[in-house]
Parts: sequence; structure tokens; C-alpha cells
Amino acid sequence: MQNPDFGEIVALICKEDPRFNRRAYDFVRLGLDQTVKELRKKDSGRAEKSRHVTGPELLEGLRVYALDQFGPLAKTVLNAWGVRRCRDFGDIVFNLIEYNVFSKTDSDRREDFTDVFDFDEAFVRPFQPAKPLRGTSAAEACGAA
Repeated sequence: MQNPDFGEIVALICKEDPRFNRRAYDFVRLGLDQTVKELRKKDSGRAEKSRHVTGPELLEGLRVYALDQFGPLAKTVLNAWGVRRCRDFGDIVFNLIEYNVFSKTDSDRREDFTDVFDFDEAFVRPFQPAKPLRGTSAAEACGAA
């Protein structure tokens, strides 16, 4: 019997745990790949060895990947997939671990994904306009005055 492919495994997971859209699992898998590539660039001496990614490292990688892929819509897209906080990413990761798609070390815990960053701060704030200086009118701030 052949090993089921990623899509089949995600379909099984979603039947058991319907909180997250299938696309969220694809996003986490692709985001992990991107995170590993970026970490290897930073640690070029270990580029050939496989490198374990911690929960906080993965979350930071997923934050950057979401901003890169979706820009100002990152939070909206993630929320549409059922991902509303860091812990949700952890639940997705641990669902994939339970199905032997991802692996973990003895020190990896779901709690590693709890409250690492706030979704508004991570995905909304980077796109909010800077506040005008005190005493500056909106027209002056836009260069219209």
C-alpha cells in the first residue's frame, strides 16, 4: 500500500478536526519550507544539514511568509481559514505531527505557539498609515498645503 499524499492526509485531518481550512495546512507546509530556507541562509555553515525549527521560529517565518504572500490581506485570509491566533498555527502543526507529516523533538510543545505575537500587530499594523505629527493637519501631512 502506498503512503497517502499530503492532500489525502489533510483531508483526513479536516474530517477529524474541521476548525481549519485545508489551505491553512498547505500554507503551514509551504511556510515551513520557506522558513527553513531562510534559516539556512542565516546559518550558512549548516546549509546541508537538516535543521529543526522551533515553534517561535516557525511562527516568525509564517508571519513573514503571510505578509509576503497576502500583504494587507494576510489577517483576512488567515482568519477565513480559521487561523486567528498563534496557537491555531500550533494546532495545525501538531495535527500534522500526529499524522507523521511533521516531526518533533522531545522539547517541542503546543505551548511553544501560544501568544508569540498578536495578529493585529503582526498583520494589520504594518499597513496602517503613520500618524501625522502633532499640530500637522491632514492636508499638510499629505503635502496638499
